[in-house]
Amino acid sequence: MRSQCAVYIDAGYLLAAAATRVTGTSLRSSVEVDHAGLIEAVIDQAERDSGLPLLRVNWYDSGARPGGLPDHAQDLIGLMSKVKLRLGRRSWSGEQKGVDLRIGLDLATHGRQRVVDVMYLVSGDDDLTEAVEEAQSHGVQVTLLVVPNHAGAPIAVARHLHRAADGMILLNEEAVSRSVRSRSIPKELLPDLAPAEPTAGEEPGTAAQAAPEVTTVEAPAPAPTGSPITPNVLAGKRPTTVIPPSPSGVVVPIPASEVPAEDVDAVVRQVIEGWCRAATPDSLASLRAGRPSIPGDLDRALLMDLSNRTGLDDIPEPVRHALRDRFWHLADKIRLG
Repeated sequence: MRSQCAVYIDAGYLLAAAATRVTGTSLRSSVEVDHAGLIEAVIDQAERDSGLPLLRVNWYDSGARPGGLPDHAQDLIGLMSKVKLRLGRRSWSGEQKGVDLRIGLDLATHGRQRVVDVMYLVSGDDDLTEAVEEAQSHGVQVTLLVVPNHAGAPIAVARHLHRAADGMILLNEEAVSRSVRSRSIPKELLPDLAPAEPTAGEEPGTAAQAAPEVTTVEAPAPAPTGSPITPNVLAGKRPTTVIPPSPSGVVVPIPASEVPAEDVDAVVRQVIEGWCRAATPDSLASLRAGRPSIPGDLDRALLMDLSNRTGLDDIPEPVRHALRDRFWHLADKIRLG
C-alpha cells in the first residue's frame, strides 16, 4: 500500500481562529468563509509538507440544522472531492456535542489500522492530546496545522497538545486572508463603540481609546416610553443618526482578580461588534428577550477571546460573572440605524 497523508479539521477551531485573526474575535458569524478555498489551501500545505498524496480530508463540525443535519454550506463541503463530512450535533443551549469524540476516535482508529503514515490535525484542543498519542503509538506521525496570528504565533493551541504532537506548522497566512473575510456591519445594528469608561480616579474623556466618529445614517424614531422592544419596533422605523454617548461611569474593577477590567471591556466590545456584523433587527430583539441567558456561540466567544487575551486556560468564576455583566451593559447600548 502506498504512503499517504490525511487531514483532520476541527472546524470549530479553524473558523474561530481564522475569525480571531481577521476580526479580533473568535465569533464565527463575524466572518464570511470560502470553505472550498480554505480546504484546498490546507490540502496543498499538507501534501507539500509531507511529500505524500492526500487520502482524505475529514471535516468535523456540529450540524447546523436541528437533529445534527447539515446546512447548505456543510452540504457543499461534504460534496467536495476527498472530503468526508463528520457531524456532531448542537444541544438546546447551542453547545456542540460529539465533535471532539468523533475526532478522537478517528485519530485513534486510523492510527491503529495504519490507514495513513502522516496525519495533519487542524485543532488546538487539549482534549485531543490522548488521541494524538494513541495514533503515534501505532507508528503514525501527527503534525498540528494551525492558524497564526499577525505576529506569526499560533492561535489558541493548548500546550499539552503542542507538546504531544510530532511538530506544528502554521497555515499559510495569505490563504487565510484570501478565504476568510470580515462581514460588514449592517447600518441598522451599528454598535455603541464609544471609548471605554474611565477607570476609577480617571477624568472623563481621558481614556486611551479615541472616541469614534459620528456616523450619519437613517435611524428609527424612538419607541413610546414603556413600549416593549419587538421585531416590528426594531425593523419598521426610520432613523436619523447614530451618536455614541459620552463616557459616563467607570469600568468596575473585579475584586481579587488577576484579570484587568479593561481586558474584560475590550473583549466584550470586540465580540459585540463581531456579532453585529451578521445580526438583524429580529436577532437583536431575540437577544434582549432571552436575557439573562447569553446564546452559546456568544458565550463561548467571550470566554475564548478572554482566554486568548490573558493567557488563562481557566477563567475564574468571578471574572466570568464580570464578563457576562459587561456584555449586557454594552449590549444595551447597541442602537438601530
